Amino acid sequence: MKAASYLHRLLAASLCAGAFCAILGVSHFSFAADASKPNVIFIMSDDQGSIDAGCYGAKDLVTPGMDRLAAQGVRFTQFYSAAPVCSPSRAGLLTGRYPWLAGMPNNGPEPPSEADDQLETLTGEGLPRTEATLADMFRAAGYATAHIGKWHLGSGAGHKPLDHGFDYSFGFMGGCIDNYTHFFYWEGPARHDLWENNRRVRLPGRYFPDLMIEKAEAFIDHHRDRPFFMYFAINMPHYPYQGEDKWLQYYKDKNVPYPRNLYAAFVSTLDERVQRLVKFLEDSGLRERTIIVYQSDNGHSVEERAHRGGGSSGPYRGAKFSLFEGGIRLPAIVSWPGHVAAGEVRGQVAHGCDWMPTLAELCGVSLPKRELNGRSLVPVLRSADAPSPHDTLQWRLGQQWAVRQGPWKLLHRPNDEADAPASKLAPADKEWFLANIDDDSGERTNLASLHPEILERLRKLEPAGRPPEKKAAAQKQKQASE
Repeated sequence: MKAASYLHRLLAASLCAGAFCAILGVSHFSFAADASKPNVIFIMSDDQGSIDAGCYGAKDLVTPGMDRLAAQGVRFTQFYSAAPVCSPSRAGLLTGRYPWLAGMPNNGPEPPSEADDQLETLTGEGLPRTEATLADMFRAAGYATAHIGKWHLGSGAGHKPLDHGFDYSFGFMGGCIDNYTHFFYWEGPARHDLWENNRRVRLPGRYFPDLMIEKAEAFIDHHRDRPFFMYFAINMPHYPYQGEDKWLQYYKDKNVPYPRNLYAAFVSTLDERVQRLVKFLEDSGLRERTIIVYQSDNGHSVEERAHRGGGSSGPYRGAKFSLFEGGIRLPAIVSWPGHVAAGEVRGQVAHGCDWMPTLAELCGVSLPKRELNGRSLVPVLRSADAPSPHDTLQWRLGQQWAVRQGPWKLLHRPNDEADAPASKLAPADKEWFLANIDDDSGERTNLASLHPEILERLRKLEPAGRPPEKKAAAQKQKQASE
């Protein structure tokens, strides 16, 4: 990007940010950033299983980059994503709100057609512009902001990264791409899906994870004297499994069975990019000034496109698309040398929506004046004895609904797609499934019939954000029956 073009875009983005901050009630908008504030890089992996890192118990995976982040920070063992699929999980992360409240209850639209070379004029669904994101929050505090990698939150008017507080954007708009051709090959005609600041860019043959590192390093280098926020949404180990040859050979030599071998090679390829990004920060003298958060968006995939598996949820039931633990209980690490404890583990219940208030508190920036479902994890980071900030958490996806309160978790119409036939749900379990997570983290025993009083108590917790018209209809029906 030419310097003049970049500065023009940055000035325009800053002016737009000022107007948007006024709408949202964010008070600390300024062009001059406080250079003492820490940088933030949020690394979101894609379809990474619950235990698929050495620091999470995987014995057959080589992940020194993730393991080092955990050794230099705090690793969560009861961390939940906002959803068991890509788009709602990302919406929850970026807004601090349950995804159905943020306008993204389901996955976002797939890429634009080949006929569209610019995104400015497109229409369609996606994350509403009225939602305040992490990028909006940080840009209001004077940070430079970048989205690099996967978006999957819409590509039409008002839904693109540049519409949501990002000064710079490089990546793809849909759910996945081939990492060499940058085409989306699924569902209809193949569509090229690689964009930089809303304009299509064609870089055939360039390995997309390496392009992400290249763009990330350039952005960091350009903003080394100013705090920055980077959303580094790497599309690994999401299908198509395209790990490097050396890792494919490594796992072949280790006799790792199919399809775990393909998935494992992609995880280790991902891990090397994490190492490269951290090393660049260290070589630039920025590591101690940079908070790194690492999280998977949802559990591992068992889709046909993912060879029906490869990832692992370990002791947990379920995978991607499921509200059982294996779909939403995932790796999450936060590292900030000298400021966040190193090599510690936290077992408190935490949630993907928590990052907005947590990072706001760590960085000393103002939160948007919106109702958030996330809660700051700073007290938990400071003390292993601090309580979880959550009394209750909820999840929704299609007909599935789940609520957790204390050790108890109730699921309505759960999906057990990843389970072997021998452990499939009984007919009665497919309506209401009650588990005590402290005693049965694998959710193998349905306690609904043994604890009807707990089932009823949790059932009465209305799904957060139930549409008013449905509430009114339910109330009218209740009155009619009386």
